[in-house]
Parts: sequence; structure tokens; C-alpha cells
Amino acid sequence: MASKGGTVKAASGFSASEDAQKLRKAMKGIGTDEDAIIEVLAHRSTAQRQEIKIAYKSTIGRDLVEDLKSELGGNFEKVIVGLMTPRVLYDVLELRRAMKGAGTDEGCLIEILASRTNDEIRRIGENYQLQFGRSLEEDICSDTSSMFRRVLVSLSTGNRDEGSHLDDALVRQDAQDLYEAGEKQWGTDEVKFLSILCVRNRNHLLHTFDEYRRISKKDIEQSIESEMSGHFEDALLAVVKCMRNKPAYFAERLYKSMKGLGTDDDTLIRVMVSRSEIDMMDIRAEFKKLYGKSLCSFIKGDTSGDYKKVLLELCGGDD
Repeated sequence: MASKGGTVKAASGFSASEDAQKLRKAMKGIGTDEDAIIEVLAHRSTAQRQEIKIAYKSTIGRDLVEDLKSELGGNFEKVIVGLMTPRVLYDVLELRRAMKGAGTDEGCLIEILASRTNDEIRRIGENYQLQFGRSLEEDICSDTSSMFRRVLVSLSTGNRDEGSHLDDALVRQDAQDLYEAGEKQWGTDEVKFLSILCVRNRNHLLHTFDEYRRISKKDIEQSIESEMSGHFEDALLAVVKCMRNKPAYFAERLYKSMKGLGTDDDTLIRVMVSRSEIDMMDIRAEFKKLYGKSLCSFIKGDTSGDYKKVLLELCGGDD
């Protein structure tokens, strides 16, 4: 399945210093021209935004992100500052936010650690250590417990096999082991699930899921739902969903952030910002397929003002 890619692309005929001047003009004097800020920042790649940041400092002598923070507010500010943050650092800051203070945003921890590549996870780990002077694993261990902690620690090593090698005998063995660890016995061997789902390559797991269905007459997701509970269940389901279809996983995250009363703005912002350059076109297509309505129509119904405007730009059209 070829990816259609992101909705945000690098702008052609780009001039960092011209953009820096446009942004300065939008913020100087009384009142702020939010439309001008959206026009520039929602239509540049992450790399281009970093160039604008440098140009802003060298030609105007001020820090662009600090200026944006002092001019903007609320969720609109969170989106714009998110767009100005390099991708790995953005994940690092979101993980930290999820664990800081009272309460934990388990959904954020699961989403980032279950969906990023080994390389991204290793870079997140290195940057986390640099930013906060302690390891991501330390913070996960002090903030979570039991099997949920163990699955996050396993994912945070960035040690999944990323090849596509397939060994039919091992596929059959893993499917049988999962069956015996869950459906077949009284009580569940959670470690067996963890050691297979967090380590094997995607191709292997997709074949294992098919074999599992043949043996148990159930989808692996159904078994996880009936055998596991709480955040451990959520984490394993996220791993399975990311293996099967990552854009569909993010479409579901967006749907859940907006359905019903109230909006989970943290999740909505994080997915829109972090996926806009990667696979937002695919996420949009999966959203329509799963929920029968466009992602843009959900955003329109659930947000307002400049916050809505910038999310619609990142969504990139209404199909």
C-alpha cells in the first residue's frame, strides 16, 4: 500500500528571511495577524520552519518561538509552537508532558512508543536524556506500574526487528504460543504477548495474526480485549493496530479525541502536528473509510477560531 504522504510539503520558491519578515510584521504593533502566521507556518516543512527561526533571529534579533508564545494563546498557540518544534524534540516534550505532575497521559505514552520507528525511538531516548538529564526509561518506571510499565520499557528500547524476514515455522510457533498464553489457559501469560508483539518484525506479525485467527477462530485484537485489561490492553492493541495499518490507528485516535462531549485537544493537536508531513493524506482516507465522514468535517464541528483554521490547513482539504 503506497503512502499518499503528508498534507504539508516544503514550499517551493522559499525564502526564510522573507518569511521571517512576514511573521514579524504579523506580530508587531497592536493586535496580531493570525491569518498571516497560519499562511506561513502551516505551509512550510519542519526543516523550512527551522530555517525561518534562524533567519528571524539573525535579521530581527529576537527569538521567533518566544514572540509567538507572547502573541498567541490557548490551543492555537500549542499548534503553532508544535509546528515550530523539530519532530523528535516534539515527541520528547509530549512524553515529558504526559508524565509530569499529577496524573499520567497514558494514551500519549502508548501512541508515541507504539507508532515510531526504531531510529525515531532511539533519537527520542537520546534527546530525552539531553533535555531532562535522566533517561526516558527512568521516568516511565517511576510513572507507571506492572505489565503496562514493562510493555512501555520494551517499546522504548527501539529494538524491534525491522527486517521483513519470514520463517513459517516461527510464525506457527508464535501463533500457537499466543493462543496457549491467552485463550487456551485459565489466566494469561502476559509476558509471552509482550515478547512476541514488541519484538518481531511487521511482516512476521501480520502472518502470525492470520495464523492465530486460523487456530483460535478469533482475531488477535478480540483475544487481547478479552484477556487483558487497562492500559496494558490499550498498549498491546495499539501495537497490533500500528502493525496492521498505522494511518487507520491515527484516524481512530483523532476520532476518539473529538467524538462525544468535549475534545481531547492534546491528542488532536499532537496527531495533527506530528503526522501532517508524514501520512496525513492516508489518515484522512482511513478516517473517511472508518467513520463515513471527512476528518475536516469533524474538526469543523469540534473546534473554533484560529485553532480550527490552522487544523483545517494541516488537514489539507475536505474529502
